[in-house]
Formats: sequence, C-alpha cells, structure tokens
Amino acid sequence: MTAREEFEKREESFISPYGLPSSQSRGRVRKEEACPIRSDFQRDRERIVYCNAFRRLKHKTQVFLSPLGEHYRTRLTHTLEVAQLARTAARAMRLNEDLTEAIALGHDLGHTPFGHSGETVLKEIYSGNFSHPIQSLRVIDVLEKNGKGLNLTHEVRDGILKHAKGYGIIIPETKREKACTVEGQVMRVADIMAYLNHDLDDAIRSRVICEAQIPERCVRVLGKTHPERATTMVRDLIYASHPENGEMKLQITDEVHRAMDELRNFLYHNVYRSPQVHNEFVKSKKLLRELYTFFLQPENDAIFTSELLALEMPKQKEGRPKDRAVCDFIASITDRYALELYARLFFPSSLV
Repeated sequence: MTAREEFEKREESFISPYGLPSSQSRGRVRKEEACPIRSDFQRDRERIVYCNAFRRLKHKTQVFLSPLGEHYRTRLTHTLEVAQLARTAARAMRLNEDLTEAIALGHDLGHTPFGHSGETVLKEIYSGNFSHPIQSLRVIDVLEKNGKGLNLTHEVRDGILKHAKGYGIIIPETKREKACTVEGQVMRVADIMAYLNHDLDDAIRSRVICEAQIPERCVRVLGKTHPERATTMVRDLIYASHPENGEMKLQITDEVHRAMDELRNFLYHNVYRSPQVHNEFVKSKKLLRELYTFFLQPENDAIFTSELLALEMPKQKEGRPKDRAVCDFIASITDRYALELYARLFFPSSLV
C-alpha cells in the first residue's frame, strides 16, 4: 500500500459523512496516474501554489493600491487569510481540509489588476459576462503552463467557479449557485468573512474611516478587533450549521448575519466608494482601457507577442479572436506591471 493509499484510508475514518474524502473525487478532465505520496487534492493545492498566476497575486490590489504602504492587503494576502479561515472551519466541521484549502488558494487566480475596477473595465470593453471566477477557471484550464493548464480536479474547479457572491446573499440556497461540495461552500463564506474583516482593518489604517464610525451593532456582535471579529464569524458558522435532509446545511445566526450585512453595506458606502479609493480606481480603469485598445491594434502585434512571452502565456493563435487574448493578458498582469508597461508604451523615453 502506498503512502497516498494509507492516507486516504485514514482520511475516510475521520472525515464526516458530509465531507468529501480524496478517494471519492470525480477526477480530472485529463486522466493522470495517481501520485504514490499525495492525494489528488493535495496535488491540486501544490499545483496552485507553484503556478505563475498565484505568484502574481502579491502585486495585485485588494482594495488599496499597493503603493500606498507596505502593510495593506494584496490579493495574495487576502487569499492566504481566506485559506486560514476556511481551513479552520473545515477542521472543526470534520471536512476535507486539503480540498478546502486548494479551493481557497485558487479562488482569485483570475482576478484583475487594480481590484474590482479592473474587473469592471473588462466588463465594459471586452464582455459584460466577464467575471473573475470564470477567468480563474480559464487560468487553471487554459492559460497556465504555456497553455497546458493545471488539470485540477472537478471539485476544486467547481468551488473556484462558484465562490463569488458580489453583494448577493452570503449563503445561497439554490444548487446552481452552491458549490457541489460542503468544502467549496465553506470557502465561499470564508471569503466574505476575510474581506469584511481585513478591508475594515485597512480602511482604518489608511484613515479613510476611524473606529468610531463603525456601526454599533457590528462592534457589539462581531467584536472590536480583527481577531475578535474573525473568531465570532467562524465560530458562528461552525455551531449554527447542521445536517438537514441528509445534507450539511451551512448557516449563520440571524444576529451575526445582520451584523455582517451591515458591515458590508458600511464598507461599500464609506470605503469602496470613498473619494480616496474611488478616484484612484477611475485612473486605473483609464490606464487598463488604453492598454487594451493599444494591444488590439494589428500594428502592435509584435509587442503583444513579446509581452505574452514575458508572462509565459500562450501565444495568440491564428484564427482565434484577438480580443480574447488581450483580455486574458490584461486580466493577468499585476498593478505594478500595468503601471510600468503604460509608462513604457505611452511616456516619452526620457521620462520612463
């Protein structure tokens, strides 16, 4: 018996009936020989951590543009905080931690530079159907490894695709919106818990708001500090969730749910739409729009090919829509790369 088989046997003994043991995965799009040491979900987690798109997250904005300071969250630190919260909940609920962590680490691989302003501009100039969860799946299936993709398991891909919630309900009821595993559903909730907590923390650090402005209910119910709020939200999810009709029903108590909704609305109106944040995002949208237009022009094909090569992305294939390739490129670059590229393409050389 291999080390992987021994682990999978132990795993089946401690994972609850509502979690998914690695041995029960629906597998990969392209079949592969099993690893003698690692389970399929462990391999997925490591493929994500070692891919180019994951490394680029360190220079992609969460809310506050990275040049503002060294201690603000980036898309990478957000991802790590989501993974920590999701793993904590999964362990307490006896779910598959490896699956949960793999989904968490991969959920934002397709996120654009400059936070949600990058996503908004690609909706406007490429397609109204553009979204970072779909783009994350495209990164996994098509763009990584020079077009070979990562060939992840069905359950990890499904959890990544269905993680986004925008300003919709925190825990969806319809099967169409829910991940096919409880692990994927837990990650979705952990994502919002993480950003509510750290975006508030960064907003106070940046002096966009002060602690006295935080709604009273949010402080009273969730806590005064980052650790208190994180503990309250995760603990509430663990203890309020329960089996129902043969399935694990994730739930948050009404009191905590109302406090989370109020905090989300508070952040939207006082942080995300604040002049300090919004005005910078308006500038970044203009920058990305001009880069997109530049690379669509046939006379710039050689430069575009060179940039794709620099990012180790697949070349534009003849007969394929050019706008799809340009969208993939714009979504893949980091804030820093976009700023440097814009200066190189549009500024006089003496100023670069």
